[in-house]
Amino acid sequence: MPNILETIAQATRDRVQKEKECVSLETMKAQAYALEKLDFPFEKALRKDGVSFICECKQASPSKGQIVNDFPYLEIAQAYQKAGASAISVLTEPQWFKGKLSYLKEISEAVSIPCLRKDFTIDPFMIYQARVNGASAVLFIVSLLEKEQLKEYIEISESLGMSALVECHDQKEVEIAKSVNAKIIGVNNRNLKNFDVDSCNCLRLREAVGSDCLFVAESGVKNHQDVLALEKAKVDAILIGETMMLVDDKRQKLKELKYGKN
Repeated sequence: MPNILETIAQATRDRVQKEKECVSLETMKAQAYALEKLDFPFEKALRKDGVSFICECKQASPSKGQIVNDFPYLEIAQAYQKAGASAISVLTEPQWFKGKLSYLKEISEAVSIPCLRKDFTIDPFMIYQARVNGASAVLFIVSLLEKEQLKEYIEISESLGMSALVECHDQKEVEIAKSVNAKIIGVNNRNLKNFDVDSCNCLRLREAVGSDCLFVAESGVKNHQDVLALEKAKVDAILIGETMMLVDDKRQKLKELKYGKN
């Protein structure tokens, strides 16, 4: 029986196949390379002093269902920027996360901080598509890709000046990410196969990732104490989704996460 990650991946393959029937891979690739090459703004944003925050625009997820009913995504993205986020993660997966590629395009044009395309990348088409729609970075999930695929996808991204956020969940996946010279490694506290959250997963794998690449902690960060533990472990960035989506005052919440409630 397929797990939820495999189910989403198959649905993504079907979606991309339909999209390629409308716009060919060659056309999308040409459109991407016709744009000015980026200078890795996502990576630069995460290299600034202190812990960077990547705040997420999403209205639903497989684990939580509908997170918010009201989803003024442009206002949310602008609020994140004003609150001091270093980057914005934009969900473009339509079936389980209710994302849209148009959200990425519009948000990237409405803010000056870099945007990550958060999707289940299983085809080079999606990388070119991300660039055409304003992304500065693309997510690659190690458990979805063969090692050679991952290496190829990182090379394509970097040829466009986009960063690759390479997501891992265990030691073996971290070793694969390191072997293909990933510059930004994300460790997800959430197991994407069953959506269980282990808030210590990032801390356990911190040493394995090392200090020669950027480390992003993903999922399960809810309060200042969580942030302090990750700061102590010297993570470079934290990706926060549901915690930020559930509050109206984004600026106040990000301030609380950074400095506590005092």
